[in-house]
Amino acid sequence: MELTTVAPDEVTVHDGTTVHRHVGLEPATAYRFDGLDATTLPRPKGELLGTFATVNDVHFGETEAGLIDGQGEAFSVPPGSTPYPTLMNTDAVAEIAELDPVAVLVKGDLTTDGSAEQLAEFEATYRPTFGDRLHFIRGNHESYHHVEVGPSYERVELPGALAIMLDTSRDGHPNGDLSAEQLERLDDEAADSDVPVLVFGHHQIWLPDEDQRTDRFFGILPDASEALQALIARRLNVRGYFAGHTHRNRRRVVAASGDVPYVEVASVKDFPGAWAEYRLHEGTLVQVLRRVSTARALEWTDRTRGMFGGVYPIYSFGELGDRCFSIDLGR
Repeated sequence: MELTTVAPDEVTVHDGTTVHRHVGLEPATAYRFDGLDATTLPRPKGELLGTFATVNDVHFGETEAGLIDGQGEAFSVPPGSTPYPTLMNTDAVAEIAELDPVAVLVKGDLTTDGSAEQLAEFEATYRPTFGDRLHFIRGNHESYHHVEVGPSYERVELPGALAIMLDTSRDGHPNGDLSAEQLERLDDEAADSDVPVLVFGHHQIWLPDEDQRTDRFFGILPDASEALQALIARRLNVRGYFAGHTHRNRRRVVAASGDVPYVEVASVKDFPGAWAEYRLHEGTLVQVLRRVSTARALEWTDRTRGMFGGVYPIYSFGELGDRCFSIDLGR
């Protein structure tokens, strides 16, 4: 039994491939379901303005999971079966569509190696359902192969908020960076915005109290990370930075920028098979992590718990507070 999700009105428990979803609950209330204790999130401030969703690390074209630089135990599906990136993303699209979201933001690693066929499959899976509500940036699996796709900077207007999508990738490298032009434009947008600003990129942030200062850091390089953190500290209406890349659920803060969260969301392609729902209220943003919960998706993600010697769930799933939480949109 795993307590996967809490929201102001919901608790979801997964028991292998069985899902127990308890809805219609009261906010900020303790419950016991399926032998597990759970407390729903507080009631958000204000009315619900709209809902959007994110996915990342969708990896069309991948055929083996669980390998790092070709090392480790490979997990795959039998020949002739639906490729697992196709399976997981198709079922994620169907679940997200049930929200009727105002936008779907895909935070990079659309493909395995940036091939035209893999990019076409990404488009064919997501575009017919979401049309112009679909927005995406590239990740290192595209930039490493010098594939140009998606914008370097895009503004997405949401009900009561502004989303800014930044291409954080570096051609020929697995880690990330931000240009002076991207940061300057973000600074100007935040200065001019009369609504909260939410920033989305592929790579996670470098944190001064946790990460070694090196140009080999796996996320956004230290200098660019510090520049972004200083911008967020200065522009009080910037209320969060949301990434993928690490294939894990995590939420951290930096002293310089106060309570603003730097968030990472796990991959959709293997355990836990995740996407994130965002509920925009007047004054509050609620992140609700979802696991793709069709029977075939759960069968695959239950298998891929065994990646990396069985320790992968400890790394990727994160604590409940990394997965589901509220952000005060005023500062």
